[in-house]
Formats: sequence, C-alpha cells, structure tokens
Amino acid sequence: MKRFAILAYGFRPFFLLAGVDALFNMTLWLTVYFVPDLWPNDVLASVYWHAHEMLFGFVGAAIGGFLLTAVPGWTGRQPYAGWPLGVLVAIWLAGRIAMLPWCNIPPLVAAVVDLAFFPALMIALAPPLLRARKLRNLGFVPVLLALFLADLAFHLGNVGVLPDAELAALNIAVDIVLLLVTVIGGRIIPGFTRNGLVRHGVHLDITAQPLIDAAAIGALIAMLFVDIAAPQTGTSGIVALIAAVFQAFRLSRWHGHRSFREPLVWVLHAGYAWLVLGLLLKGLWIVAGASVAANWIHAFTVGAFATMILAVMTRASLGHTGRALIAPPAAIGAYVFITLAAVLRVFGPWCMPNHYTITIALAGTFWIAAFGLFVMSYGKILTTSRADGKPG
Repeated sequence: MKRFAILAYGFRPFFLLAGVDALFNMTLWLTVYFVPDLWPNDVLASVYWHAHEMLFGFVGAAIGGFLLTAVPGWTGRQPYAGWPLGVLVAIWLAGRIAMLPWCNIPPLVAAVVDLAFFPALMIALAPPLLRARKLRNLGFVPVLLALFLADLAFHLGNVGVLPDAELAALNIAVDIVLLLVTVIGGRIIPGFTRNGLVRHGVHLDITAQPLIDAAAIGALIAMLFVDIAAPQTGTSGIVALIAAVFQAFRLSRWHGHRSFREPLVWVLHAGYAWLVLGLLLKGLWIVAGASVAANWIHAFTVGAFATMILAVMTRASLGHTGRALIAPPAAIGAYVFITLAAVLRVFGPWCMPNHYTITIALAGTFWIAAFGLFVMSYGKILTTSRADGKPG
C-alpha cells in the first residue's frame, strides 16, 4: 500500500515545490505582463520580483533538493527526513510568501524571511560533510554562501541601502548558478551518458580530463569576478567568449550526439549546450552588440537552468524511488516544451521583432506546459513511498 512520503527524502518536497513554483511564477508573471494594473503600486517592480523568485525561489528549491539528496550519499549518513526536512521546507515557503507584494509585508521583514533559506541549508549540509571529511564536496557550501550574499545585495538594493543593486545582484546570482551547473554537470553527465548507452550496446570510455575541467570551471569563476568588478564591459564579454570555448570543448567530449535514444541523457546534454550558447551570446552582445544575442540572459535561465533542473529532477526522482530509469512520455514532452520555450524566448524577439508579445506569450505557455507535465506526472512519485518498498 502506498503511503504519503513527502518528507522521506530531501528531493521529494523540494523537487515538487520547484515544479509548482515554476508554474505559479510564470503564470503570475504572464498575467501581470499583459495586465500590469494588477501589480500593486509602491512595491518591488514586477520584473525584479519575477527574476528574484525564479533564481532564489525556483532554482533555490531545485538546488536544495539536489544537495539534500546528494550529501547523504556522499557521506553515508541517513537522509534528511521528517521534521528537520519539514523545517527547511517551511523556511523556503515562508520566503516565497513574504516576497508576494499582496501580502503587504514590510521590505525589511520580507528580506529577513527570504534570506533565511540558504543559511539554514548550509547549517544542514556543512556538519555531515565536515565529519565525513568530504572536502571536495564541501565546496558547495561557499557557493550557497555566495548565493546568500547575492540575495542580500538584492534586498539591500530594494530597501535603498545599496541603490540600484538589484540588477547587479541578479546577474551575479546567474553566474553563481552557472558555476553550479558546470560543476554538477561535469560530475553527472559523463557517467549518466556512459551508463545510459550501455543499455543500447554502446560502450564509451569517457575519461576525466582534469585540465579541461579546471579550465571550464576557472573561466566561469573569472567571469563571476569580472561581472562583480566590471560588469557589461569588453573584458566581461571576452571572458564569456573564452568560457564558451572551454565549455564547448568539454561538452564535445561527452558524446552527446550518441544519446538521442536515451531522453534522460540527451536532455542533460541539451541543458549544458544552452550554457555554452548562453556564454557565446553574452560575449557577442557585449563585445559586438549583435542583435541576435540580445536575450542571452534567457539562454542561461530558460535554457540552461530550467532544462538542467528538469533533467535532474526527472531522473533523480525515478532512481531514488526505486523505479526504472526510463523517461515517461510526460517527461519527454516536458523536455520538448522547455526547449521550445528557450528557443522562443532567446531568438523569438530577433526573428519576429514586430510580434514581441506573441513570442513572450508562447514562450511562457511552453514553460507552463513543461512544468505542468512534470508536476502531473511526478506528483504521485514524489509524494508516495518507493516502488520497491525500501525506505526513502
């Protein structure tokens, strides 16, 4: 008999919340975009709310779900479950409610509530990593700290302590998440590709290349610091182009062209390819002002972030609930819809400059369709006990 198991493992509540939040955020954003009078006066601008909630709400939930699931595996400790996990969920939910403008919560109070999630996550993750001496994985804690500081800068800008800091803080947060995608992608994509293709009789030897990996990660770290010190300058654009070359070379070694028979694999390659394309477009926009690259930021957010999050959530949810690693039709549909959403959001305004609002509406609709399919098809998987009867 299936039992309710939403707090049995870290991925369960946070992956479900990430999917629901993606639906809610985009639906609300599209509504306000087309009916701007619905947005209250004298509150955080709707475009900043949308960007903040996508990065620190949606992406934050996905990061939390991934790390709360990965750390027990890395350290050999019991998974985060029960009331401690429930407390983390409550902190994340409180932040989302506090950021809603209709709740009339004072900005300072909303900031305190919203900022609590990443420190709480660090407090949960750091001790077991330290006890297990997993220094390689302990690097995720400073990344969470960096996200917290970016969120803090955003709120300081909103309350006037750091005037006009909101946009800079959001762009820095994007760079930090790109770094996470690079690190996590480099760990999981080669192995998942190799294992997935074995089922089709294809045996690959994807050996690690430490110098290439270090160059890819180092270039993004350099871009992060340049974007802090000299954003939107020629130097920033050149560093982005250099990072694109390193990332493209890294991706080319993972044999993505052989993965089309395995949707759970090719979607990972697609997400990482958006990272490469986003870096290229960013560089072209800053250095050359190429109009085709004007929406480079959405190559990162809709392309790389959303695609990789869907890829990880759909695969991990199957594997960690004792199910076969075969993408259900709804998951494949979600992959297609999020790809269409990214293509339209990045290139639609350039291809159809006279139909900007149509491209926005279509891209948002495809996004909603992608995460709607995820929530509908994975809701039961994430809320009920494992298929094999094991705990977790």
